Amino acid sequence: MKKIILIFGLLISSLGFSQQEVKLDIADALIIKSIEVSYENYITTDNSFGISALFNLAKQDANFRYNENTMITPYFRHYFTSDAQWNFFGEGFLGINSGKIESVEDSGNYDLKYTDAALGVAIGTKYSSEGGLGIDIYGGLGRNLFGTDSPILVPRVGVNVGWRF
Repeated sequence: MKKIILIFGLLISSLGFSQQEVKLDIADALIIKSIEVSYENYITTDNSFGISALFNLAKQDANFRYNENTMITPYFRHYFTSDAQWNFFGEGFLGINSGKIESVEDSGNYDLKYTDAALGVAIGTKYSSEGGLGIDIYGGLGRNLFGTDSPILVPRVGVNVGWRF
């Protein structure tokens, strides 16, 4: 744990002179019972890269939940409009995800664990205020590449509220 905090601290301090944003996905927290936090760093006014971490808090047998229990998602965004308060963007992402699935359909026994990586794209829009408040809404889809036990498609949807500094 100390190593992870140290690496995260070094990453943030090395990017200290550019605009950065920390966000929380409120739609996931309220609707799906999961926590997704994101960090985004702006390379230029038109491009940024970031990483988000999703932790699913819903029980495995819940009717409406993500298949993934955890997902780490590095992403790259290109903003098509950067001079307005509402900016449209396209995103490419790699979702490293893990979870459990049923070995026998409709058995209720979630005993097959998987870890996979999904490559995907998303589109969205972002509101940025002068004071630093940021709200972005996006949706996209990725495809798992390696596992045979993992779900084929991985969704990437959210409504993030964050602060730019």
